[in-house]
Amino acid sequence: MESTFKEIGDRQSVLDLDPKSAVGGGVEDVYGEDRATEDQLVTPWTFSVASGYSLLRDPQYNKGLAFTEKERDAHYLRGLLPPIILSQQLQEKKLMQNIRQYQVPLQKYISLMELQERNERLFYKLLIDNVEELLPVVYTPTVGEACQKYGSIFKRPQGLYISLKEKGKILEVLKNWPERTIQAIVVTDGERILGLGDLGCQGMGIPVGKLSLYTALGGLRPSACLPITIDVGTNNEQLLKNEFYIGLRQRRATGKEYYELLHEFMSAVKQNYGEKVLIQFEDFANHNAFELLAKYRTTHLVFNDDIQGTASVVLAGVVAALKLVGGALAEQKFLFLGAGEAGTGIAELIALEISKQTKAPLEETRKKIWLVDSKGLIVSSRKDSLQNFKKPWAHEHEPVKDLLDAVKVMKPTILIGSSGVGKTFTKEVVEALSSCNDKPIIMALSNPTSQSECTAEEAYTWSKGRAIFASGSPFDPVEYNGKTYVPGQSNNAYIFPGFGLGLIISGAIRVHDEMLLAASEALASQVTKENFDKGLIYPPFSTIRKISAHIAANVAAKAYELGVATRLPRPKDLVKYAENCMYTPVYRNYR
Repeated sequence: MESTFKEIGDRQSVLDLDPKSAVGGGVEDVYGEDRATEDQLVTPWTFSVASGYSLLRDPQYNKGLAFTEKERDAHYLRGLLPPIILSQQLQEKKLMQNIRQYQVPLQKYISLMELQERNERLFYKLLIDNVEELLPVVYTPTVGEACQKYGSIFKRPQGLYISLKEKGKILEVLKNWPERTIQAIVVTDGERILGLGDLGCQGMGIPVGKLSLYTALGGLRPSACLPITIDVGTNNEQLLKNEFYIGLRQRRATGKEYYELLHEFMSAVKQNYGEKVLIQFEDFANHNAFELLAKYRTTHLVFNDDIQGTASVVLAGVVAALKLVGGALAEQKFLFLGAGEAGTGIAELIALEISKQTKAPLEETRKKIWLVDSKGLIVSSRKDSLQNFKKPWAHEHEPVKDLLDAVKVMKPTILIGSSGVGKTFTKEVVEALSSCNDKPIIMALSNPTSQSECTAEEAYTWSKGRAIFASGSPFDPVEYNGKTYVPGQSNNAYIFPGFGLGLIISGAIRVHDEMLLAASEALASQVTKENFDKGLIYPPFSTIRKISAHIAANVAAKAYELGVATRLPRPKDLVKYAENCMYTPVYRNYR
């Protein structure tokens, strides 16, 4: 098909383009901004043409000292700025120097959030060009501390806050958001923020951070992204007593009251933004996360990053690790510490992939996977007392009381931690795993760093340098016996930005498990021989936009194959199409 991102003649205005030739599945680029080439003129529209002081206060169009002489005259900026003109590259260099002077990660986070509120394009330029350095700042582990202190560092609201006070009026609240066309929503109720527990309304840092990554890593337009926090109270006593807490001061609503509010929200989103808006559930407690995903996956375009995103990125890491270890996926024995959203989600996707490869029934492939929770190994004799999402993993076996005994008895080849409890992969556990494997695969996934089941140094030291290790939060390279080991980071940011882009460019209306498998395969295929030689099972984040484009193409291809894509006809080259659809934060020239 002919690309809607075709070259435009030198004299043609982007406003002359057909406004309906938009990215499939979502937003019409009414003003042609994202289809303009970098040297074409665009108009800084708000509700009227922004100019003067209001233009400098509009983060979408503000360029700071990068406004040209011509732009300063045309938009009444004379005298409002110092006379010097700086390029975006020089602005970026200055800001990175300033950020690097901060010793405390939270200070860096606050500085970046202030930049985002002041100059959107410069913020994303910084993040894209310095992704490996800044990712731990705008997301895990620093975002965890930011959420804990959100009330104290809160300056300007970002996103929408929907509380019990808005029950019956949620559609009106959605209409208060200034952008009318939205492609992606990340929503949390703040009950299980990373491994930090119930942070209530202060969980807003998570949707804000995730959507920043959707733009920087996946290329979604910032104006098409909407962070939302649903405030139903908190059971965190410290927050309820904190005079700076920004949420409802009441215990959490549960049961009918909770689900009625969520149902009103889901219905209002669909009514206001249409069938093809992606709703990503983030950091809901286990009991709600599974129920909400099961309830709405057949009626909405929904995705739970904790269950599905984590599963996809871990499966990709396992597939890549087996290229170092040898052997097929179906020949492995998996042992998990943690049987919540992440643990059971990962286990299910691994079982699905084994079933796909071997044509064996899913019930059979699940038997290769064992889970340990706070009461020990999940076995069939415990079935009556288990939550529903744990029951498929209750296999026939004698009870085993703890992880160490489970490792000794089960002799797994792959150990995966998603418990949210730090220091649980002890020296004894790692040594027991190493005693039955030449190259034990250890994935300590819990976030933030303080909750990681073990550190990279511990894994390499206790396994005598034989472990293949990946973690949820980043660790520095480790030197052991004269050799440097570079730990992998099993970060969901590898998957969800590209996954979301793939749904949007195909106009998908539902998420299927096969799409998650397609995303995993695409990510695993991006690990090069050079990466393997360093012991890495994930590619470097420096190439994340290229990775996201390949993931998006694979996901979109699967959407077309399954018949849930609505953007027709299908683009011939999906990778190139995904790259063309990506937002770029380079400054535009204003007429």
